[in-house]
Amino acid sequence: MLWLKNSFLVGLFFLIVANEVCGQRVIDEGNRPPLKDRLYYGGNFAMSFGTITYIDVSPLVGAMVTNKLSGGLGATYQYFNDRRFIGGNSSLYGGRVFGRYNVFPNFFGHIELESLNFDLYNQNTDRFERTWVPGFFLGAGYFAPFGNRGGANFTFLYNLIHDNRRSPYNEPYVIRVGFVL
Repeated sequence: MLWLKNSFLVGLFFLIVANEVCGQRVIDEGNRPPLKDRLYYGGNFAMSFGTITYIDVSPLVGAMVTNKLSGGLGATYQYFNDRRFIGGNSSLYGGRVFGRYNVFPNFFGHIELESLNFDLYNQNTDRFERTWVPGFFLGAGYFAPFGNRGGANFTFLYNLIHDNRRSPYNEPYVIRVGFVL
């Protein structure tokens, strides 16, 4: 729960800062800039150490297609170790393709197709087996700009094909906080 409190405080800070700073990228669609000027980079990073160790590294790269539309690719790697159990460690990896459409300044719609590989318990063989599990997310988010190009993203997503028996997520709702440059 500490991570939730800290995420909320960081989010609140960036929402306040966003009112003071306006650093949103604008594309002159009559004179389209080269791809390198329309790219943005970012992602999520999280860690927790103790009895339960959790590390999440999820970089992304995206490109502005128009002033309102962007899309990109992302990767995910998560490590989990619960010292209370022998063999209580595992890792998860995968990738995603996403699209975003700015509905209002700083508010965007988000669509994403994700595929994650992790150890999933198979009841037929009574053991854990690595498998790929897809996710199809729809949602919305808020971009809090800072500086000339950077900002923080707060994204609320719903997995339309969530399966409680196969998903690495506890619920179909996913909340992400990340940064872009």
